[in-house]
Order: sequence, then structure tokens, then C-alpha cells
Amino acid sequence: MGAKDLKTRLGILLHKPELGHRIGTSSKLQRDSSREVLEWRESFDQLLKSKSGVTAFHTFLKTEFSEENLDFWLACEDFKKTRSKTKLASKANRIFEEFVQSEAPREVNIDHETREITRKNLSGATSACFNEAQAKTRTLMEKDSYPRFLKSASYQDMTKQATSRGISKRSHT
Repeated sequence: MGAKDLKTRLGILLHKPELGHRIGTSSKLQRDSSREVLEWRESFDQLLKSKSGVTAFHTFLKTEFSEENLDFWLACEDFKKTRSKTKLASKANRIFEEFVQSEAPREVNIDHETREITRKNLSGATSACFNEAQAKTRTLMEKDSYPRFLKSASYQDMTKQATSRGISKRSHT
């Protein structure tokens, strides 16, 4: 069986709702507050602010074989927190080689112009050198993957559990 066949079969398995709880919608997500799970549908920002929201979204993206977009976005968020100039340059090169350059192992879907701007930004690596590529990747996820995530069986199951666990039991905020 070739790699493509394996990927197809794995994709089919991951889409089976009865397997959903074993493949990532585990007890961690079940412990999340009902309100938090429901807030994820309010906006993409709400989802990205939630650690478990990011985990659930990442699990979903794996079923679509497109988790590199979120991984790149998260790598950029981490990169922006880097203070050491030396670490900044080495992290920038690592992120570029993994996600941005043509034929990168986990290449994100950005246009040639953005790829070139990002490549030029590496020569004087600052915490902002991936801003344009990160923004385009974020927009792609927000407009494409995020709506599919909200319609996915796994998210629908989470919202059903959240509403059954009690919106009536308001949290103590």
C-alpha cells in the first residue's frame, strides 16, 4: 500500500464520527467549560485565544491534512516573543525552511509575492518578518478551515455536550 492509499484510508477513519472521541476529542476537551466551547463559534479569534480551542482545531485540521497552516501561525506567535537577536535569526530561518520556502516540508499556501517578501525580510530578521505571511495564512484558515470546523461532526458533538452539560448552570464570573 502506497503512502497516498494510507493517507486516504486514515482520512476515512478520522472522519468516522464513532471514532471521534478516540482521536482527539478526549477527556481534556470534555473538561472544558461549556461556555468556552460555545464561544469558539462566535469568532475565529475566540477559538485562537483558547488553548483547548486551538487543540480541537488542530485535531480537525489533521483530518484534512492541513495542520501546517495552524502550526505556522503558532510558530509565528512564538517567534514574536523571542527577544534574543541570535535566537531570532535562527528561529526565523527554521520557520522559513519548514513552512515558507518553495517545496518546504510543511509548506503553507501563500502567494509567490508574499513568499519573496518574507524571504527578503529574513536578511534583517525582526519579530515582524513573518507578519504578512502569517496574516495571509490566518485569513485562509478563517475563511476556509474555520467554517468547516464549525460544521464538523466533532465540533457539533462538543456543542451538544456543552449545551447538555448546562448552559443553565452559569459559571461564576
